[in-house]
Amino acid sequence: MCGIVGYIGDRNSQTILLDGLKKLEYRGYDSAGVAVFTSNGLEVKKAKGRLAVLESRLQEDPLNGSVGIGHTRWATHGKPSDVNSHPHTDNAMKFSVVHNGIIENYLSLKEELIGKGHRFVSETDTEVISHLIAELYDGDIVRTVQKAVQRLRGAYALGVITEYEPDKLVAVRQASPLIIGVGQGENFIGSDIPAVLAYTRDIYILNDGEMAVLTRDDVELMTLEGDIISRELFYVDWDIATAEKGGYDHFMLKEIHEQPKAYRDTMGSRINADGSKILLDEIRMTEDQIRSIRNIHVVACGTAYHAGLVGKSVIERLARVAVEADVASEYRYRSPIITKDTLVVVVSQSGETADTLAALREAKRQGARVLAITNVVGSSVAREADDVIITWAGPEIAVASTKAYTSQLIAFYLFGLYLAEVLGTIEAEDLRKTIAALQELPEQVENILQQSAKMESFAKQIAAHNSLFFIGRGLDFAIAQEGSLKLKEISYIHSEAYAAGELKHGTLALIEEGVPVIALATQEELLEKTLSNIKEVKARGAYVIGVGLEGNEELSEFVDAAIYLPRTLSLLTPALSVIPLQLLAYYTSLARGNDVDKPRNLAKSVTVE
Repeated sequence: MCGIVGYIGDRNSQTILLDGLKKLEYRGYDSAGVAVFTSNGLEVKKAKGRLAVLESRLQEDPLNGSVGIGHTRWATHGKPSDVNSHPHTDNAMKFSVVHNGIIENYLSLKEELIGKGHRFVSETDTEVISHLIAELYDGDIVRTVQKAVQRLRGAYALGVITEYEPDKLVAVRQASPLIIGVGQGENFIGSDIPAVLAYTRDIYILNDGEMAVLTRDDVELMTLEGDIISRELFYVDWDIATAEKGGYDHFMLKEIHEQPKAYRDTMGSRINADGSKILLDEIRMTEDQIRSIRNIHVVACGTAYHAGLVGKSVIERLARVAVEADVASEYRYRSPIITKDTLVVVVSQSGETADTLAALREAKRQGARVLAITNVVGSSVAREADDVIITWAGPEIAVASTKAYTSQLIAFYLFGLYLAEVLGTIEAEDLRKTIAALQELPEQVENILQQSAKMESFAKQIAAHNSLFFIGRGLDFAIAQEGSLKLKEISYIHSEAYAAGELKHGTLALIEEGVPVIALATQEELLEKTLSNIKEVKARGAYVIGVGLEGNEELSEFVDAAIYLPRTLSLLTPALSVIPLQLLAYYTSLARGNDVDKPRNLAKSVTVE
């Protein structure tokens, strides 16, 4: 979710680059930089922190030139720092690159380039691209970029300039968004439309496997093989606020729809090419240390805690290690039994959650090894943990977490499989089967998102009620808790989640005529029992919306309305079943006239106890 801006024309590029980067601040970032052709050649200025830091440096020492590229970085490889900021260059400062995405094979490319005499100064995957282009340059930057990207594996949107051909700006898209702005005597690139709206509303939207060559007076679109593409310009009639949300009405809805990409990015290079092995190179635990783990504590707050409940089941089922899940604010005060053989897994979207940080520090004080699952490279949690799994969800703007939560689920699946592989608790064929099912999840989520209209119609019925219940068994109960939280935090409807088997133990007293009940029934081994529980609430007058898997259409016989999900392994259903619940919460909040992105009394990151 970094921000790319590029300009070629006759105006001062520094001003335009900074302005474009400011328009992309909503995407989130931890550092920023620009590269500009000046009378002294290619010059780069970059800085950790807010754009104001970079702007201050440029005011003191401006870069005067009419061609340049700029970038706001959300760290994935290497902590936030001046040197890790983009743009990156080769050693001779003749080529400069900005990049969004992840280069999965950067380590092998880096080793190859070091062997040819290239010196690397950053910890990033992106720097490899600038050195690779310099190594391959044959006098034609377009042909060279085409050759370079053939060597790259992963996701990338690129902006490339070279001092050897200062009249060109080359842009490439592969699985990461990039647009081209067309002006009069000037042209632009951006990772999002808001970056260029102040200057033009005529846009080309690049597709995967396409590139653009920009000069002051022309834009040429082509495939990565060099075949010319003819395409009509898209005229943008949105305002800036709408453009920032990618055409969606709210950031929350945009982030719900970004989940297939977040799934793919979080899996990324962590699955080997033939889908037979999990690669968690960022975990420094040796196999002997993993085998010495006797118990695991998962510690988190709110939505991250709900991800931890799924993680508990995943690890126990796959790796056969005992797991406890704790709310971070309670963890220290129950005097948890921690030994040197305890692994503590802390989960925090921001990496700055105060209670989670306090739990991490207490666990380390008592001698435990700590693994962090977080969305922010360089955060306090990431720095202080012994091992880190970064969830590459990109920044979340909406207070109610969606893609950060589901990316945490993916991280737990990867970690659970990794442990099982090391501990020998999973057969090779079962591992391959589970990995294959994991890789199908992004497309399955896309299919669920196509049912949005159904969720909207259900939401209109729910919105009139002041109380609502979620029920489920096993992993469905964990998702019921997250669905209930999502609904109450943005719709303000009183909502409770119950283990369906507990209904007879008091909670049935709350069911009365017409009260909505969301019943999750995706765990096939528990389906018969769940259907029995649904009958119990129906018999007492509840209006029941069921969530089940395709092929289990008998669910419709027991509920008033049903949502069917693509079939997957029972263990993986949480990554699908939560999607309709997110949409249900969103549309219910909308129907009640609430501020979806900024619910009352809540903050995005809780940094005080």
